[in-house]
Amino acid sequence: MSAHHHHHPHDHGHAHGPHADGLGNEKRVMFAMWLTGGFMVIEAVGGVISGSLALIADAGHMLTDTGALFLAFIATRLAKRPADGARSYGYARAEILAAFTNGLVMIGVVAWILFEAASRILSPSPVMGLPMLAIAITGLLVNIMAFKLLHGGEQTLNMRGAMVHVLGDMLGSVAAIAAALIIMGTGYTIADPLLSVLVALLILRSAAGIVRESAHVLMEGTPEGAEGERIAGDLMANVEGLADVHHVHAWSLGSNRAVATLHARLAPGIDPGMALAAIKARLAAEFGIGHATVQIEEESCPDHAAGHAH
Repeated sequence: MSAHHHHHPHDHGHAHGPHADGLGNEKRVMFAMWLTGGFMVIEAVGGVISGSLALIADAGHMLTDTGALFLAFIATRLAKRPADGARSYGYARAEILAAFTNGLVMIGVVAWILFEAASRILSPSPVMGLPMLAIAITGLLVNIMAFKLLHGGEQTLNMRGAMVHVLGDMLGSVAAIAAALIIMGTGYTIADPLLSVLVALLILRSAAGIVRESAHVLMEGTPEGAEGERIAGDLMANVEGLADVHHVHAWSLGSNRAVATLHARLAPGIDPGMALAAIKARLAAEFGIGHATVQIEEESCPDHAAGHAH
């Protein structure tokens, strides 16, 4: 079995070859994370000083992003480890658990923003338009930089997820810019809480998505496109010598890490080793299932039973 020949060079004194573009996914995600995380603090403080709820809401949105980028960062780190089922179970799940918690916290933030917005709509409070505008514009630039960083990397599921966040964040900054312009132009400070509601809904959308997906993983839900019947049908159609495939379970450990268990009954005279290798290869290629536990059942005739010393 060539299971141990993982295609990764054994550490040559940690000398990594230079990337074509000089920046790997991991570094890109890390820079983007520090950018949004750092600016988030400035924006929150600016929101409090200028009295703008839209800025505080946008900072809240940046908090979800920084969280998402952090998870993407952990995931890119973990993806580098040699694939070995038992060891990485724990880490992959920690990432999902963090995402779940992050999502719940953000839903709490949304509730607070909506509550605060309602009270400000009822009794408008003064907002300084100019500092608000300056901070919101800087926020937009920070997001554009983060987006460019992420866009240049390889497109994995995590990178795409992080990009979607940063894009949503741009909308948040645009809303804050719009509110600042309306306030400076017309003096209607109510624009600030109104647009903060819009940003809160943006946060709610991404937070609800995160909670739903991570809860699905935590509940051992089936990865998208890897439903049991579908896997069974696909194996029956594409792997020779299978008489029946049943008890198929697929679930994910974390982002991009699907696992499966199944029973396969072989047609008479089929070599179990070959069948096993073929099943595993098909699961990896078609469903991205990197770790499968397959129980082989042979159509055993009585005279076969003696020759079971493989």
